Amino acid sequence: MKLQDLAAKPKLIEIILDSDDVVKEFGEPISFWTWDRQPMHIFVKLASVDNTNIGSMMSAVRELVLNEQGQQIITEDNMLPTRVLMLCITRIVESLGKF
Repeated sequence: MKLQDLAAKPKLIEIILDSDDVVKEFGEPISFWTWDRQPMHIFVKLASVDNTNIGSMMSAVRELVLNEQGQQIITEDNMLPTRVLMLCITRIVESLGKF
């Protein structure tokens, strides 16, 4: 297989947070969208994040937590509850390289 055969435009994929704890707390699963492949600048940003610095992690992930139209959910005016944000970060990091 040629490497060029693997190149494609990113597609939006849905990620569902459906652990028992999430369903118990919110009454239903929570879903958000992200890209199935990341631009190099985002991948490098994520790879270089100090995981003890929530601010740098937030900066890197905010471009990846999207709605179904591909628009950022986390903006200057809109934030997620910290617990939900941490779940989103965990799922995004886990999904890198799986698609």
